[in-house]
Amino acid sequence: MDIKTYIKENQPRFFEELFSLIRIPSVSSHSHRKAEIQQCAELWKKLLLQAGVDTAEILPTKGNPVVFATKIIDPKLPTVMVYGHYDVMPAEPLELWDSPPFEPEIRDGKVFARGADDDKGQSFLHAKAFEYLIRTNQLKCNVKFILEGEEEIGSPSLEDFCRKNKKMLKCDTILVSDTSMLAADKPSITTGLRGLGYWEIEVTAANRDLHSGIFGGAVANPIMELSKILGQLIDKDGKITIPKFYKDVENVSKKERDLFAQIPLDEEEYKKDLGIKHVFGEKGYSTIERTGIRPTLDICGIWGGYTGEGSKTVLPSKAYAKLSTRLVPNQKFNKIAPLVEKHLKKIAPKHIDIKITRLHGAESYVCPIDSKAYQAAEKAYEKAFGKKPLPVRRGGSIGVIPVFEKVLGIKPILMGFGLESNAIHSPNESFRIDLYEKGIETIVEFYHQYSK
Repeated sequence: MDIKTYIKENQPRFFEELFSLIRIPSVSSHSHRKAEIQQCAELWKKLLLQAGVDTAEILPTKGNPVVFATKIIDPKLPTVMVYGHYDVMPAEPLELWDSPPFEPEIRDGKVFARGADDDKGQSFLHAKAFEYLIRTNQLKCNVKFILEGEEEIGSPSLEDFCRKNKKMLKCDTILVSDTSMLAADKPSITTGLRGLGYWEIEVTAANRDLHSGIFGGAVANPIMELSKILGQLIDKDGKITIPKFYKDVENVSKKERDLFAQIPLDEEEYKKDLGIKHVFGEKGYSTIERTGIRPTLDICGIWGGYTGEGSKTVLPSKAYAKLSTRLVPNQKFNKIAPLVEKHLKKIAPKHIDIKITRLHGAESYVCPIDSKAYQAAEKAYEKAFGKKPLPVRRGGSIGVIPVFEKVLGIKPILMGFGLESNAIHSPNESFRIDLYEKGIETIVEFYHQYSK
């Protein structure tokens, strides 16, 4: 039986299994979701055993557990390890969803739900491709699965887990499907990821909320002061103003920039899709370059004071913000973090107190395109999609990817099947059903090519 027939005959079951994963609100950033995290790990263990692994277990870490499974055909054969994560981003704001985020719904050829793409949906593709190879006796290499529950909070426990279990995790290549393609008809393989830095900032003025009529004009307003601080971090040309921030930024060659220029992007369609009038970013760089090879700084959230219905004349005591940076090759989080924190303290006025909490960080990653595994992936995409995939650097971060390189000595292959329009991390996250199918076909073909 070929893979297309297998998918068609088993599609109802596939959806039933995928939806059972999605219905579990395994939000790692919500501390009250520990039971759901454990429930999702248990279900993944069950599904992998049903797919045909020899062993599957739930292993503890300092944080959320790891699901680890193996299928050893012959110890002498190469071993592929599949990485994915079963935790998801918070679904809020709930009122912006067209259907409940943890009740998957099929509309217009797509599955809508939190985790439909990132990363329950994409990880599920690997389980089903593996299942097909097992049931048709076509698997010609060993396979391991590692699924973690902390990716959306920076994978804080996984490096320690990998160091303690290097022998167990030994493999020849690592496959990851947690990225996107350029378009449904423009396959691409992600060859680079930016690193990440993330902080929470707390600004305090008075020791309590005050009456704005009695104290306004005599006491600093922390929301205004925090806004002034944040407004100084990027100049009119879109450049980050933190001293020495760009010191280690890689100077991309003209040859590589010329390759970036060949990546198709309809800027008018891009603006229309996002509902924006103009693109904006660092002067002198294209939209593709700004989101792939240049560092960025963003305010991910800001709050304080009264935001309820009606009015309340309050001069708030505190204001808060979430700040993130995306880092490019050669920029190291442990060098950038002190620069950011020092600068914030320096530009903060003396009439407020500022507290900066470092939440998490990750390093950037670049993958070579001449490895056996990459070439197998390239051929697999070409057969499934009818086009050779473009190598593309993406703007996102996956904290564990550089950890695998550093600890296990393996450069993962990023075989993503999502689209930018899938709205991961946003309301109405979705995944196209035809790309679920194409993804499974591509992964099956990867194993055929890699085993030759």
